[in-house]
Amino acid sequence: MSSSYYFKGITLLITHYNRSKSLERLLRSFKDQGYQFEDIVVSDDGSKIEHMSCLLSLQKEFEFNLVTTPENKGLGNNINKGQEAVKTPYTLYVQEDFVPKALFLEKLKFSHEFMEAHSEFDMVRYYAYFKYPSLKPFRNGFSEMVFNWWSVTGTYRKFYYYSDHPHLRRSNFLDKFGRYAEGVKGDVTEYRMMMSFLKNKGKALFYEDYNDLFDQVNSSSEPSTMKRNFWRESNSWAISALRHLYRHLRFNYDYHF
Repeated sequence: MSSSYYFKGITLLITHYNRSKSLERLLRSFKDQGYQFEDIVVSDDGSKIEHMSCLLSLQKEFEFNLVTTPENKGLGNNINKGQEAVKTPYTLYVQEDFVPKALFLEKLKFSHEFMEAHSEFDMVRYYAYFKYPSLKPFRNGFSEMVFNWWSVTGTYRKFYYYSDHPHLRRSNFLDKFGRYAEGVKGDVTEYRMMMSFLKNKGKALFYEDYNDLFDQVNSSSEPSTMKRNFWRESNSWAISALRHLYRHLRFNYDYHF
């Protein structure tokens, strides 16, 4: 085990649903790598009884605040009730299928310092599927994300400013950007928060080597619970072209109207 570091003012918020082994892996990774948070909140979305049994056992070992619901209410409700349980100024949000790499501890220290010194930043992003298309170098491997709706750089990808992937944010996030949409699919919840973040002039930092800080692990025993349709996943050239055109038109329309 490495030497420990206490992140005062930061709560680790983990959303969970039917993947208790993944949750255990994440919690143990943080512990073994020496992280100490002021608080840990696990927000469960009505998991099956066998997973709830595991959660109660893990709670005794890792001493986290468990926030539950009697039935599955979706990603939006799960994040909302979890965030409401946070009492510290900052929230490190991580879904249960991620694992921090060795470099992350150092980068979390830096990003916490950045947030303390620069009140204009609302969040710091650590993971992505692609590099954000418009970045202004900041320091220590981080860059400021720059959104200009009229810019041709990145086409519609410039709208992917907010993400549910691991990030550090101010805990007044819901006050500034509104609650996460409830009663809709998870990808719709994320999309609506993305638009709210842009319309409310949110500002964020992005770690440029975005694959260096976290691994996303979906095992065969605990696969991803996010279901995507054929339209979103197909690699067909024709469908891909239509998808890109649709997103370009839809994102611009939703942003403006």
